[in-house]
Amino acid sequence: MSTAADTTTDIRTFRIDIADEQIDDLRRRIAATRWPSKELVEDRSQGVQLATTKELARYWTEDYDFGRVAARLNALPQFTTEIDGVEIHFIHVRSKHEDALPLIMTHGWPGSVMELLDTVGPLTDPTAHGGEAEDAFHLVLPSMPGYGFSNEPTDLGWNVGRVAQAWAELMGRLGYTRYVAQGGDVGAAVTDVMGRQAPEGLLGIHVNVLVRVLGVPLATESDEERAAQAQLDTFRASGSGYFLEMATRPQTIGYALLDSPVALAAWMLDHDTESYHKIAGAFVDGKPTGNLTRDNILDNITLYWLTGTGASAARSYWEDYSPQAPNLNGQALAAVAASGQAPPEVSVPVGFTTFPGEVWAAPRSWVEQSYPSLTYFNKADRGGHFAAWEEPQLLSEDVRATFRSLR
Repeated sequence: MSTAADTTTDIRTFRIDIADEQIDDLRRRIAATRWPSKELVEDRSQGVQLATTKELARYWTEDYDFGRVAARLNALPQFTTEIDGVEIHFIHVRSKHEDALPLIMTHGWPGSVMELLDTVGPLTDPTAHGGEAEDAFHLVLPSMPGYGFSNEPTDLGWNVGRVAQAWAELMGRLGYTRYVAQGGDVGAAVTDVMGRQAPEGLLGIHVNVLVRVLGVPLATESDEERAAQAQLDTFRASGSGYFLEMATRPQTIGYALLDSPVALAAWMLDHDTESYHKIAGAFVDGKPTGNLTRDNILDNITLYWLTGTGASAARSYWEDYSPQAPNLNGQALAAVAASGQAPPEVSVPVGFTTFPGEVWAAPRSWVEQSYPSLTYFNKADRGGHFAAWEEPQLLSEDVRATFRSLR
């Protein structure tokens, strides 16, 4: 059984209070948007479409409840603590089930802790969501440095490896001596590195995107492997614009992200094609996919705007990109790759879920190549890149299955 200290001098309770002036300023800035002309194509090949952005802006100012972000976060126990010079914001929900297993989950970009909120119920209270009491977790949801209500780093070096070390410190500070970790998108990179660092107490990891694929020879013998390779090639050719800009010039795009809420929204929507179509459908057609509703999408964008973290979040990509190893693996491991040495293996058990709408839907053979310690693999029948956001119940079920044998 794991326990956590109720109070420490290093951990402080946190509550969000959004001033009316901030909301008024946001509304004014949306209203003052200088709109570009309509794209000259009928698809998204020139970027986020004008109809999508205009409907998002209309809904944001006319129908969206600006109190949602504070209400949703303040409904959960929130805390801050300083780790390695950065004030880290995190949600910490202890399960009512005594023998719950501690779990730290890491969000990605353009997500935040908002994308994880609908997993809180299924993971901490499984008996109310189709699970068993023995599947319960004590849940820790930190905001990445420079994201949301975590402070911006003021020095260089906050790559995913340093974040992984901070998360191990956080779990120890909470009194957890045995725990597991999960992540998607950039959170998958953090979780991957945690598995390679193997801090004391980490029992296993689960990820839902394969981060070590770019620049690595991969098998293309089966139809499934060739399809995944084609997805990777498409990402390189036409889907990685946001990635390259933030990885090489985050300060440049940061001016737009901090000055215009519509620019921020458009930048955050311009991720992968499948996710974009789902989000556009939610706004233009009024047909959400799973939990990718208009309100949930705007909760996340609004959080970025109110915290002014568009530029600092973009800088995290600069920290984690290297021409020698362009796969979100952190500068420390990039240096290892540049030296010709292989990165350390993940020594703990690994669970992996491939969602059909992933940017590249990794086949099991690729996952086994990256994770020889793979103990759980599942091909989900629905869902995409933002799995915790879109299909929180499905992802929660896979997280339970991954760690069931480690309790």
